[in-house]
Amino acid sequence: MPAVTVSDITILPRISDTTGLRARRVKSVTTAPQGFEGEGFPVRRAFAGVDLAELDPFIHLDQMGEVEYAPGEPKGTPWHPHRGFETVTYIIDGIFDHKDSNGGGGTITDGDTQWMTAGGGILHIETPPESLVMSGGLFHGFQLWVNLPAAKKWSPPAYQDVRANDVALLSSADGGSLIRIIAGELDGHVGPGTTQTPITLIHATVAPGAELRLPWRKDYNALVYTMAGHGFVGDEQRPVSMGQLTVFGDGDTIVVRAANQQESRSPNLELFILGGQPIKEPVAWMGPFVMNTKREVLQAFEDFQKGLLGSIPAIYKEDAKKPQSEKTLHRTDKLSGDIKAADILDVHNAPTDLQEG
Repeated sequence: MPAVTVSDITILPRISDTTGLRARRVKSVTTAPQGFEGEGFPVRRAFAGVDLAELDPFIHLDQMGEVEYAPGEPKGTPWHPHRGFETVTYIIDGIFDHKDSNGGGGTITDGDTQWMTAGGGILHIETPPESLVMSGGLFHGFQLWVNLPAAKKWSPPAYQDVRANDVALLSSADGGSLIRIIAGELDGHVGPGTTQTPITLIHATVAPGAELRLPWRKDYNALVYTMAGHGFVGDEQRPVSMGQLTVFGDGDTIVVRAANQQESRSPNLELFILGGQPIKEPVAWMGPFVMNTKREVLQAFEDFQKGLLGSIPAIYKEDAKKPQSEKTLHRTDKLSGDIKAADILDVHNAPTDLQEG
């Protein structure tokens, strides 16, 4: 699990000692069901079974892989639309190409993140490059959906690359954990990702037997997904293992401890830690659209069918940067093949029935 590593963790800045601060209690631990996404790559749906109110401002989280592909097996997603939120794709192992109808895109690999703001509407595609399809190889990553408040749902689409060498690296107070801040702030240290909704996003590696105590903003929720290894969460020392999500309650710190013994294939406890300021607005979500009302979701499907959410080939970046008035949509060509709404419902393992919360 390469992502971003360091040869000497002792030279990194250390987070503050949180001794005496109140640990957040464990509210729930759930196990992610497994399935397949897009053209057939395996996923664990991390947020399944958790109330949207507990996740706010997050909507959806998939762990993609970890899978070792044979030649010819790597799969991606077809072209598909989004509206009303941001997609965040974090690659731990492997390589992925991204393109969107706003001219954004590029290739991301070990430790890189692509951050796409769908806003008022966008089309995009995520696929393994031809070289990986031919050779096969290891693939492992995450896709996170971050909700946008109503005031920003119609913002212009945008794209940003967050490269591995730009991620803020820290050590835990005891030196037993490597902390990578992808976006947001932790103990005065800031990650490179620019977020429309206030959040913090972290990948942490905890050595066997080490305890991680992270100071956490009181106005943020706190979620910890165990991507590999075994450990314990909270001062309650509740056991967790790969594929489980912990939802924490109120408090000042997130507490996680790695088990003394780990498996040889996962020598450390690997954690995806996220939290944000709840938006506290109604959510209506179906397939690739996350809005505030059922009417807005149905309108998104209608706009997609009318070709209002983007075109292929893409608008050039220079054009995309021109100012747009609120709720302005560009009339463009339809997606190739005139794809029906039903065909894009489950492209990200998203619900095919309307979810409201």
